[in-house]
Amino acid sequence: MSHNPDAIAPHGGQLVNRIATPEQRAEFLSKADFLPRVQLDDRAVSDLEMIAIGAFSPLTGFMNQEDYDRTVTEMRLANGLVWSIPITLSVSEEVASPLPEGGLIRLDNSIGEFIGVLQLTQKYDYDKIREAIKVYRTNDVNHPGVQVLYNQGTVNLAGDIWLLQREPHPQFPSYQIDPAASRQLFQDKGWKTIVGFQTRNPIHRAHEYIQKCALEIVDGLFLHPLVGATKEDDIAADVRMRCYEILLEHYYPLDRVTLAINPAAMRYAGPREAIFHALVRKNYGCTHFIVGRDHAGVGDYYGTYDAQYIFDEFAPSELGIVPMKFEHAFYCMRTKQMATSKTSPSRPEERIHLSGTKVREMLRRGELPPPEFSRPEVAAELARAMRIEVPA
Repeated sequence: MSHNPDAIAPHGGQLVNRIATPEQRAEFLSKADFLPRVQLDDRAVSDLEMIAIGAFSPLTGFMNQEDYDRTVTEMRLANGLVWSIPITLSVSEEVASPLPEGGLIRLDNSIGEFIGVLQLTQKYDYDKIREAIKVYRTNDVNHPGVQVLYNQGTVNLAGDIWLLQREPHPQFPSYQIDPAASRQLFQDKGWKTIVGFQTRNPIHRAHEYIQKCALEIVDGLFLHPLVGATKEDDIAADVRMRCYEILLEHYYPLDRVTLAINPAAMRYAGPREAIFHALVRKNYGCTHFIVGRDHAGVGDYYGTYDAQYIFDEFAPSELGIVPMKFEHAFYCMRTKQMATSKTSPSRPEERIHLSGTKVREMLRRGELPPPEFSRPEVAAELARAMRIEVPA
């Protein structure tokens, strides 16, 4: 449990820690050459880490069939706790067949390094089409989340995990703030209310606007960009992080913002992933969570505000974190500032709508985002990363 009595409780009531103790690690290493091995892809490595550090509390490992089935069909774990995304370790029948239930399995990363252990309790088949339709609301193989699902193994391995040891992030070690540390940090800052913000895109003016609107209400902002596996055409994590640093340096009150990385992989599951992202930020200690336009969406698979409507399907006490729902923000040419339809008197033709997709498309065309889209310093950094010539 959190040591701060005023802090929000982790999902399920207790912050999970599945990082091996020195004694456990020594024992696992002594058995390393004798354990059956399973090699993890990048998303499974991210999931392993997120379970181990407590970001996926109350999960202590990869889901068994009962938890999986109820998550897919009802957005709940077997015990009834809200949970919207299945967290599974999927392998081929060929890999799964010789693995002994009840035994320890060595988990290696993509280059064969020993990084974790699975106590295998169950192997089960699952229906990929059912999962696609229920979780992603489509079975279209062009959807990036569905594509990953269809390409993964046909057997799920279930059981508790241990992460061998917590390594510093190779790119962003100073921004690696795990849930126990973020909770302590918020307490040290005296923040009682903290709003989390999820992003996989370079930050633009619409993001800045809704974040600052939220900051008028709460004590602190937890800017938490996702740096795990994303689509190939998403902007690289190091470029996005530089943009966040630049923006914070010039345009934010530094004593009221904490920037940290979210090492999770992106699922692109729209509404369900909005719930998932909120629960993860609850585990990091956030009391509020920003849900904007088409949260975690991709293409035209989800309605503009479906990710907000889904929160209404649960009692507030079940979620334990307050969603802050924002309208689509735009640059208002009449008032010369950011606004939404709730605050702007402008006509549709007087509104410049922003999105991460539009910024990416402009950059690929060799165009610099205008100041209505991005702060000049951020646009210049994006241009350097994309090798676009910046006008003098």
